[in-house]
Amino acid sequence: MIDINDITVRIGSKVLLDHASAHIADGWKVGLVGPNGCGKSTLFRVLQGGLETESGNIAFPARYKVVYVEQEISDIDSPILDFILNKDEERRQLLEKLDKASPLELGEIHERLNAVSAASAPARAAAILNGLGFSNEDLTRAVREFSGGWRMRLALAAALFQPSDVLLLDEPTNHLDLEAGMWLQSHLEKYAGTLVLISHDRAILNDLCNYIIHFDSQKLVTYSGNYDTFRKTRALQQELLSKQAAKLEHKRRHLQSFVDRFRYKASKAKQAQSRIKMLEKLESVTLLEDSAAAHFDFPQPEPLSPPLISLEDVSTGYGEKLVLKNLNLRIVDNDRIALLGANGNGKSTFAKLLSGRLAPMSGRLKASAKLEIGYFAQHQSEELPLDMTACEYMATLMPEALEPKVRAHLARFGLEKEKALTQIAKLSGGEKARLLFAAMTKSAPGLLILDEPTNHLDMEAREALITALNEYQGSVILITHDLHLIELIADTLWLVKNNTCREYDGDLEDYRRELLDEKKTARRPEPKAKPTDTGLSGKEKMLQKKALQSDIRRLEHRMDRLQEERQRLQEAFMRELTPAEIIAAQKDLAYTENQLADLENEWLEASAALEKLN
Repeated sequence: MIDINDITVRIGSKVLLDHASAHIADGWKVGLVGPNGCGKSTLFRVLQGGLETESGNIAFPARYKVVYVEQEISDIDSPILDFILNKDEERRQLLEKLDKASPLELGEIHERLNAVSAASAPARAAAILNGLGFSNEDLTRAVREFSGGWRMRLALAAALFQPSDVLLLDEPTNHLDLEAGMWLQSHLEKYAGTLVLISHDRAILNDLCNYIIHFDSQKLVTYSGNYDTFRKTRALQQELLSKQAAKLEHKRRHLQSFVDRFRYKASKAKQAQSRIKMLEKLESVTLLEDSAAAHFDFPQPEPLSPPLISLEDVSTGYGEKLVLKNLNLRIVDNDRIALLGANGNGKSTFAKLLSGRLAPMSGRLKASAKLEIGYFAQHQSEELPLDMTACEYMATLMPEALEPKVRAHLARFGLEKEKALTQIAKLSGGEKARLLFAAMTKSAPGLLILDEPTNHLDMEAREALITALNEYQGSVILITHDLHLIELIADTLWLVKNNTCREYDGDLEDYRRELLDEKKTARRPEPKAKPTDTGLSGKEKMLQKKALQSDIRRLEHRMDRLQEERQRLQEAFMRELTPAEIIAAQKDLAYTENQLADLENEWLEASAALEKLN
């Protein structure tokens, strides 16, 4: 149980939490929600012990381990696999003790190493790194070789690997692609500890969380259920409060009318005074505070004859490096396409090709003569002129427009009044994203290419973006890790993989299953025994049965040998061994157990296939 007891938290002169309380039971998966700036990340700092409360306290059970994602990882020469393994401090300290341990201590250390599953740690760490997008070749590369975005993934992997009672994750999918995000969600579903999550990703808050804590007027209010349940419950509360407020207002007006009419009439003075006292005792109803409504409004394009873009045997890349080849695709009016594919497969390269930022190496790309393309990419915010105001910057992009028209266009994306006159350097990440939306749509493009458009948008802004895109009458191509955005916008999925792009025959759930299956099979050999279909002839069935029976006998023979080897290695620990011999025996035992598990999987699949033939 985590007890947040009557805490007050202040940053500078701003009070974020005022005598707020909440209770989180063991094993809960909790989503923290509220508008940007309400104090979600600040509460995380308090939970981590990095910020003191002004009053109140947060109580954890004794020996609870709270784990969170490091914000910075320094340049080090250690391979990333070793970096992750060293984050399990108990395992690392136990292995260090082996070198100096006495014979009496060895048994105790070995017992503890078994308890913390030390032998399987490298496999577990590798699985986490693979799930977050690191290849097997990456595991031996030094930390210093990876860029900032990949180091954020590395920091996330370190947090997931460490033993923990409480795991704090602040926007964990922001630096992930869709595929790594799907894996992360699947991994967190199996997490046995208490998870506290800050996210603007509606799909994760719905699929993962069973409780929501809402930052409401400097208080913490707990709701049972996922994010959608929270929204429905809150809407019902607001409706009931509105009805209650309307009834009170009707009663107030009725009483006030009597007082105004009879206050100075002697025969009614006593009744009027009674009504005045009743008015004074009437309690007011405070409606729930909701975030200010977000707003997006994409200008509508002129209709164009199809296709907007056609690609015939197009190949493209950078310099001599070929990234995509043999592209044969068409984009027509009102297409809504989401691009799938892991980071590095070429999604952004494809987007640059369509937007004209990258030329074809071969083949033919033909675009409609009047087609205007709006292109949004997250990195563009780094190229904004920080010393200019939003209005000044837009005026450079719309040189023929008068200031009222420029400001009206900014207002379509929520940059109104003082925000339009604010220096870009002082705008938040979400406000800079709005400015980029305004810039890309200045000429009412017929095709919007959006590369991770929601990274800096809060929940309300994301919902407003979805509404605006659904009202927009042009075509949209999406690259995003936001499943909710894809589900509500895209009607076609294209998969960028193996140096090409093709339409994906399935939905997002099919893709998720396929992706997770691929990650599982990547860590174990492909079974040789295959289930047969029911259309085989009698002779073919007999041949397949013989092949499967032979495979099963071979697998059973190998399993017997490995079980004998495992028994021998386990018995070796009963003898007095040097620390080096213990470490070597542990490695051998872990390798043997992994091989045995793989063979057992193959045996089960072959046996199941044989049963279908009988």
